[in-house]
Formats: sequence, structure tokens, C-alpha cells
Amino acid sequence: MCCLPYGLQSNSLDSARFPFLAKTLVNLDALSPRLHPLIKRQRRYIATSAENSTNPVEYCRDLVRKHDYEGFLISHFYPEAAKGGYFALKAFSSFGQVELSMIQEHVSNQTIGKMRMQFWRDAVKGIHEGKPPRHPIALALHQASQRVKLPAYHLKRIVDARDAELSTPTHMTTESLTAHAESTSSPLLYLLLSLLSLPSSTLSHAASHLGTAQTFTTLLRALPYHAKQGHVIIPAEITAKHGVRQEDVLRYGPGAEGISDAVFEFATLANDHLITARDMMKEEGMGGKVPASAVPIFLAGVIIQFVVCELATDASLKVPVANYLARLEKANFDAFAPSLQSRDWRLPWFIWKSYYKREF
Repeated sequence: MCCLPYGLQSNSLDSARFPFLAKTLVNLDALSPRLHPLIKRQRRYIATSAENSTNPVEYCRDLVRKHDYEGFLISHFYPEAAKGGYFALKAFSSFGQVELSMIQEHVSNQTIGKMRMQFWRDAVKGIHEGKPPRHPIALALHQASQRVKLPAYHLKRIVDARDAELSTPTHMTTESLTAHAESTSSPLLYLLLSLLSLPSSTLSHAASHLGTAQTFTTLLRALPYHAKQGHVIIPAEITAKHGVRQEDVLRYGPGAEGISDAVFEFATLANDHLITARDMMKEEGMGGKVPASAVPIFLAGVIIQFVVCELATDASLKVPVANYLARLEKANFDAFAPSLQSRDWRLPWFIWKSYYKREF
């Protein structure tokens, strides 16, 4: 899916300044008529945002609010000086996911997705060289990089992983999926540590496990959506162990044989990574508490635990895990349960509580 550079109209592209993007727009229109509504939707979205605000950070803030409600809630706990960078990084991650899902849903030609990923590779290079393209997310990232060093390596790593996901949307093994998480969710957390100037091997190690738990949990929550698209996103080695057949999941959903057992095992893996991340806080004299300056970053664990706890009824589970993973257990590991598709009104309270207790 393609979108115009910030503030530009389709009939006024500066082809000298944006040669790749101008070429991309022409190719997209020629490649797939099915993509035309998608392009117009993105143009309309960016044009509307540009009219409402000339500030790239405000654009990113609006995008996060619309596409990442939980991330938006957590933003309130970041220092004021870092909020612009936070919204830029979250928008970069969210926008990539939104683009990827829309391309996979509406367009079968992978060339279109490859073009978009190349645009973002070029954008990351431009940001690093002080010449960002006129796209609001790129401009906001550039602004943030002027205040603190944001390693371009991690940004590029995220783009490369999204690119690979175009051709391999599912994974055969948990090892493969973990490697994917290490290239998407975890680098975003590393970038947030850099944003808050927190160079710590312990925190980075914890962020690595938290990112993996975050990826696993996100996939669990999206299982009904992906099933409708013809994908079973739980690693094949898990579904095969429990006798799950893809066609049964697509046809019967939660009634498919073995699917609940597969969801349970996958959720357990997510919870194990979450526990490992939490255990890292017992090192270096932290006493099991997240350092005060790093708490906003690790509030992502509240979301995961909230999801895992949807799957668990054990009252001994910590409150954060009790959100998705606890709700999931209460639903008897039925990832298709309607109750899991709605927002939990208690989440803002759990985030606030975890922030002040410095736990996740």
C-alpha cells in the first residue's frame, strides 16, 4: 500500500526529490486495480491528518491513538521530553503493521509490499544521514534522533523483518517465530531504552524476552482475524503436536480439534518469556522492581499479562499477567471468544497500578 509524502498531492510529486516514490505510485496503479481504493484511503488519511496538524509528532500521536490504544495509554507515563520520540517510534511500528496487514489482505502481488518496505529502508537511511523524506513519521523520527541517538540498525531490522513477513506470514517452529520477535517487537523496546538513555545489558535482556512475549500474545489475540484470512499463525510444530488441521480451524474456528490445547501451549510459552523478563529485575540489586526511569517501557508487560490472565483463573497470578493471558484462561483457552476481542475497562487502572508499584 502506498501513501504520499507528507504534505504532497498526487498530481504535484517532486520526482527529482522523490524519484523512488513517484515511480512506486505509477507502478502501483498499473499493477493492481484492486489496490486503487487502498491507495486513495491512505492518501485521504494522510491528507486529513496534514490538514489537522502541521506537526509530525501530532500526526504520530493521532496514528497511535487510532491504531494502538494500549500504547496510547502507556504514553502518559513517559517524560514530556521523550513523548515525541515515543509516538514517532510507536507510529513507525504501528504503521508498518497496518500497511503489512492491509497489503496481505487486499493484494496478492508481493511486489507492492516490497516497494513499500524499500521506501522505509530509504527513509531510515535518510533519517540517519539527516535527510529524512517528507513523511510525518520519518520527520518525527528525525526530530527524536536529534535529541538522542536512535540506532538505525534497529529501525532497519524492523523493516527487514516486515519485508520477510510478506512472503512468510506463518512460522513452522517456535524458534523461527522467536527470531521474528527478536527482529520486530524487541528492537522497538531497545529503541525505547535508547530514547530514555538507559544503556543496560540487564534491561536489554529483559526487553528481549518481553518483546517475544509481546509478539506471541499479539498473535494469540489476532488468531480469529488471521483464521479468516486463511492463516493459522500458531507455529506448525505446536499445531501438529495437537492434531490441529488448518482447514478445520478455518471452517470450525474454536470447534477445531486440538486448537484449545495448541492455544494453551502457545500462551504458556508467552507467559514463560514474561516470567523470564520479570526475573531479570531481581539482578543487580533491583529487588524485583523495574528501575523508575525504565518503568514506562516495561508497562507493555501489563498488556501481555492482562491477556494471558484472560486465559488463567489462578488467583495467584500477578495482575498484569491476569489481563490477556488470564482472560484467555477464563475463556478456557478459546482464542475466538468474543470477550477477548473487546477492550477491558480495567486496563487503565492496571497500567497505573503497575507504574506506581514498578512491576509488570
